Amino acid sequence: MLDFKAAIFDLDGTLLDSMWVWEKIDVDFLAKRRLTVPDKYAQEICCMSFKEIAEYTRALFGLKESAADIMEEWNRMAIDEYSHHVRLKPYAKEYLLCLKELGIKLGTATALPKVLYEPVLRNNRVYELFDAFCSADEVSRGKESPDIYLLAAKKLNVLPGDCIVFDDVLPAIKGIVSAGMQAYGVYDQYSKHEQAQIRELSKGYIRDFTEML
Repeated sequence: MLDFKAAIFDLDGTLLDSMWVWEKIDVDFLAKRRLTVPDKYAQEICCMSFKEIAEYTRALFGLKESAADIMEEWNRMAIDEYSHHVRLKPYAKEYLLCLKELGIKLGTATALPKVLYEPVLRNNRVYELFDAFCSADEVSRGKESPDIYLLAAKKLNVLPGDCIVFDDVLPAIKGIVSAGMQAYGVYDQYSKHEQAQIRELSKGYIRDFTEML
């Protein structure tokens, strides 16, 4: 017997094997400006909204472009990969289908803007499985706060306590817990250094979605 009515998923690093795209974009974007990626840059931005990342990057490097211009450039760099090359993690689709058959509502809580999350989910033929989509750009605080998860629950018309949420990074797990939801950590090589802390805070931790089937 399942103890939740809705399942909410982060995308990058959780449902999607996609972090390699952003690693390449970070390198290429900064190299174009004769800059290099700082050691902890990825960790600092992992739970920010797309706009927050652009504003943070602009301030960090003293860039002359506006945040809007930076986001537009990133979208141009990413959209081909998200439309054609980014794939789901192993058994993610099978788990989504299983939940759907059981009558569980499905939602997202992602830092990706719609221009990226819609094509990648459509290309992987899972877009229509979701009942609601939430992006960090819709809330005032990043994914380390409960805001995006509470918004997802509202869109799904379920109570926070009836939600299970999957994410791969520690700040997001903290946000899920603070929202009063069941947090499940998902292994990703880019956040493996946080694994012990994620396990400590989460109800469960999986290497891949076979463990949920």
